[in-house]
Amino acid sequence: MPISAQALLARRAPAAATSFAALGDPTRLALVARLCDGSRRSIAQLSEGLPLSRQAVTKHLVVLEGAQLVSSQRNGRESLYALNPVPIEAMRSYIDLVSSQWDNTLARLKTFVEK
Repeated sequence: MPISAQALLARRAPAAATSFAALGDPTRLALVARLCDGSRRSIAQLSEGLPLSRQAVTKHLVVLEGAQLVSSQRNGRESLYALNPVPIEAMRSYIDLVSSQWDNTLARLKTFVEK
């Protein structure tokens, strides 16, 4: 039996909410954008050009890591951060599902109005 769109949305909502909340901050969104090229970067590299201390950037990275949007790996005395694309793809899938529901609803409304 196929799962309904509503049930699928409900099942995916907690993970999506965590990811959306983590990306709801402009600084965290900027950090993710800096990691989109697939490279690993240190806190010093990620802090470069930002009006924040390294400690503040670290706090933002902890939130992103908690949402599994980034991962860190120790390299000597520093941690290198990389983007984890899996939650981003899950967010995209969630948005596509919601968008599809809206498209269907608007199509039904259009049909109703035109009759």
